[in-house]
Amino acid sequence: MAPESEIGNADPGNSETGWFSEAAATFGDRLAGAREAAGMSQAELARRLGVRLKTLADWENDLADPRANRLQMLAGMLNVSIMWLLTGRGDGLDGPPEPGPSDAAARALLDELRALKAEATDLAQRMGRLEKRLRARFAGAEA
Repeated sequence: MAPESEIGNADPGNSETGWFSEAAATFGDRLAGAREAAGMSQAELARRLGVRLKTLADWENDLADPRANRLQMLAGMLNVSIMWLLTGRGDGLDGPPEPGPSDAAARALLDELRALKAEATDLAQRMGRLEKRLRARFAGAEA
């Protein structure tokens, strides 16, 4: 499991552990967040980019990646750097506004969501390692 500093108590402005950091968010998460911060719908951004709505949705759902020319257009239209879109480092968003002190319940839910996301990422990595080991055993048994 990720250290506490990487989940619930992360500094959203810190590029290493913040809301849109490489450890906490995917390219699609950052793209969707920047699009929403720019006040655009998926349909509007897709139209402005000259791509199909499904293409943009696939990018935001991490099912496909844009080509370099579209990546450059995205960064310009959303007022973020290409590096931030790719890694969460550089000029981009700090994250969604944090709930105010009067909304402690929402803060607790947000912290739990971050913790679950970190656990899910850890589990996915563990499953990948186990799958690799299992494939290696099958490959060795066939030889």
